[in-house]
Amino acid sequence: MIPARSGRAAALGRMAPALLLLVLAALLYRLWSSGMAAEILTHRDDICYLGLQHLELVAWSGLLAILVALPAGIALSRPSWRAVPEVCMQLFNIGGTIPTLAVLALSMTLLGIGIVPAVFGLWAVTLLPIVRNTYAGLRAVPPHLLEAARGMGMTPAQVLWRVQLPNALFVICGGIRTALAICVGSAPLAFLIGAGGLGELIFTGMALDDLPMMLAGAIPTALIAVLLDFLIGQAQYHLVPRGIDPLHPY
Repeated sequence: MIPARSGRAAALGRMAPALLLLVLAALLYRLWSSGMAAEILTHRDDICYLGLQHLELVAWSGLLAILVALPAGIALSRPSWRAVPEVCMQLFNIGGTIPTLAVLALSMTLLGIGIVPAVFGLWAVTLLPIVRNTYAGLRAVPPHLLEAARGMGMTPAQVLWRVQLPNALFVICGGIRTALAICVGSAPLAFLIGAGGLGELIFTGMALDDLPMMLAGAIPTALIAVLLDFLIGQAQYHLVPRGIDPLHPY
């Protein structure tokens, strides 16, 4: 019998793409009927060039955050680190506590201007959701599964790879999706420290009171966030074993 909560989650998961497409279709119709779409498309060369810069910033900072935060979350869940996880979480939370613009400004004072401080600043604000979800997912694995694995003679490393990580994968993927959404949404601020990206269109449009130019940066930023979330959601759907994924219980 499928639990009621899992059934509701699965239904919401199936409805989300349809609702998103409906909202996007309404927005595109509004822009087209008002004639603003043609004005936005006059910036298509800038959108392509700055969009690639935006993707580059997100790719580097997101990849580095995953490479650091996943092992950190796993390490904090180990018995030898259980006395200090919250202290370490507060260190990872520095990037989330301080406003993103301040993080980028501090990065600029240490590393100068350009792509390197922007990637460092975005990496700092992206860390915490991945660390916390990895830690929480591993700690939430039912004890009887761990006892059964140890009873079968598995080593601690085998218990981690064969039991804990598969059972925690849905929660870990949720943390990665949240972190990358934060990264995409914060990346426009990187323009302010000379790293380019779609923030150049957004902030220049705001300064000139040019709504089409501002939307030429804002709409692609939103589309990148939605597309990235969709791709990770698909990866999550196929990677998480059936019966563990609440969106795909059987």
